[in-house]
Amino acid sequence: MKIILTIIFLGISIFGTDPIALAAEQTPETFNQWKNTLKQEIQAQGLSEQAAQHFIESLHYIKRVIELDRRQPEGTMTHEEYLKKVIPESKVKAARAAYKANKKLLKAAESESGVAAKFIVALWGKETHFGKVTGNYHVPSALATLAFDGRRASFFKKELLAAAKIIGEGHIELEQMKGSWAGAMGNCQFMPSSFLRYAVDANNDGKKDIWGDKEDIFASMANYLRESGWQSDETWGRQVKLTQPFTAYQFGKAHRQSLNAWQQQGVRRADLSDLPQTDMQAYLISPGGENGRIYLVYDNFDVLMRWNRSHYFATGVGYLADRVGYPKID
Repeated sequence: MKIILTIIFLGISIFGTDPIALAAEQTPETFNQWKNTLKQEIQAQGLSEQAAQHFIESLHYIKRVIELDRRQPEGTMTHEEYLKKVIPESKVKAARAAYKANKKLLKAAESESGVAAKFIVALWGKETHFGKVTGNYHVPSALATLAFDGRRASFFKKELLAAAKIIGEGHIELEQMKGSWAGAMGNCQFMPSSFLRYAVDANNDGKKDIWGDKEDIFASMANYLRESGWQSDETWGRQVKLTQPFTAYQFGKAHRQSLNAWQQQGVRRADLSDLPQTDMQAYLISPGGENGRIYLVYDNFDVLMRWNRSHYFATGVGYLADRVGYPKID
């Protein structure tokens, strides 16, 4: 069975063109008029009059952002294809190498947050390939373009004002605030509002730097998960086998019950051994359909779904984290 997977690509020009420097004729005159109405609201985010004017002058209409928003690429990919293509063995090896190279910082983030280091590095790998693909769009301009366009004007204007607040607080220079075409920033791929809520100044240097400081990056990712309800004494879920016909089971969050109850209904570990004897709550999902992989997922799966509301994404992070941690890497 094929499942439609929407993949939002980071906005990086394959031709090496700086998205900020698009030709002036592509910028509607009405955009320049519109952005100049924002000065008072920009100043309210903590910028001086001069800084607010500089912020506004930096905003450029990016035609490519609208093209990407209108024509987000879609592909047909099964869940199994997704795991093999998006998380190949080479990515597992890269994740394990990244874990070892950054173990001290990852463990510090784990100790502070209760989020296991393997999940932090798995998220880092899934979002930006360990910091290699973070996006090269000028985030304020991308957000202003989307706010001006009007399809989700209120959402993107809120994010634009949040970006101004980040600049006002001195976390990043205006010209260096880079990210995806949709405004997701840095190694964490936080939207500006998420940055304000979850980003951490782990090294106490006065800046929350999710663009270049790994200590802040790992602590911020872990803080997002912790604040979203991460349970430090649980994992995300497990692949299982059904000993009864697929149609005999109820899937989805509405059918959460204990592992003991699932055991009684014939659900087993992937190797067909018994499930752990516990009242911990879980529910079944089948992102690949009847003939694909079946999972029992726990509360932490729901936390991963808050990061990205896709079963493919959440199971992918869990799958990568499990592969990073096995055999034991510490």
